[in-house]
Amino acid sequence: MVSAEKPLGMASHPLTQALPACRRFFSMFDDISAFLRSGLRDAAVYTAAGRVVTDLLLQAGSLAVDLAPEAGGSIAGFRVGEVDLLRPMSRTDRESGRGNNAAAYPLVPFSNRIANGRLDFEGETFHLKRNWPGVAHPMHGDGWSHAWHVAHADERFAEIVYEHDRAGTEGGWPFRYRARQSYRVEPDRLIVGMAIENLEDRTVPAGLGLHPFFVRGHDVELACRTQAVWKTDAEVLPVERVPVPGDWDFREPRQIDDVVLDNCFDGWTGKAAVIWPRRLRLDLEASEPFRHVVIYVPAGQPYFCVEPVSHASGQVGLLPLAPRATRGGEIVFRISDL
Repeated sequence: MVSAEKPLGMASHPLTQALPACRRFFSMFDDISAFLRSGLRDAAVYTAAGRVVTDLLLQAGSLAVDLAPEAGGSIAGFRVGEVDLLRPMSRTDRESGRGNNAAAYPLVPFSNRIANGRLDFEGETFHLKRNWPGVAHPMHGDGWSHAWHVAHADERFAEIVYEHDRAGTEGGWPFRYRARQSYRVEPDRLIVGMAIENLEDRTVPAGLGLHPFFVRGHDVELACRTQAVWKTDAEVLPVERVPVPGDWDFREPRQIDDVVLDNCFDGWTGKAAVIWPRRLRLDLEASEPFRHVVIYVPAGQPYFCVEPVSHASGQVGLLPLAPRATRGGEIVFRISDL
């Protein structure tokens, strides 16, 4: 009850205090309405943890791709019929706003780790903060941990965009850029386009990559041709570039279960094959600038990774991009029966 002797001011009135929350609540419905008016049909739009979540489905024949733009611009699923080719992303992870547990996520503006957060570029040194749980060094850039905007989507094609502002004193990536991903599904393939645009009036370092998690079985095989590999220390930081040793040579298809890897290979042809014997074959083909590949085969996990990237681990500082210029490429996943 409000006392007549001490009127309640408008600033402290319960209804006034509730207005910001009400505005946020109803703005979510405005966002959903605007999204639906854009003409997108193959999508689920709902709210979770106070934000809009969009699930996109692209499909051609039996090939289907699920996208989770708000969860780090990620691929949430990739399958043929009922057979998963990449590890499926859980509903909880789709709603988390992060892509680190996705089927695949983008690596922008750099791949892998930057030792101690020290970025050296053209005579300047920038210090980046840690950004990955349990890892002592900044890893895999910004894209995986931010929401991406849906620029266009229909039954077989989608384009999503992430625009990054300077991190300033926070210690994040210190340069503005715009990243784009496009996805086109055809009956036998998925075509992923990736690009990064320098929004600064100066040259900046800028890299790209894609981090897919392939479903792993005891007999799965990998084939790819590379020239050299970076050995790493206990923190997975590169220490020495050496010719590819025999145990890590995948020039001919071979099973992956006898190796444990988390290494960057260079001199890559841009082609690789993942083979599930007696079932399916996936041929991966990446254009320039993807001439490095990180092969990640963790012990005891139901997945492994073949990551097309534009630079060796820790060396994005050697990859300059001119003012207002764009670096981009394409990665194709082509499926065939065995």
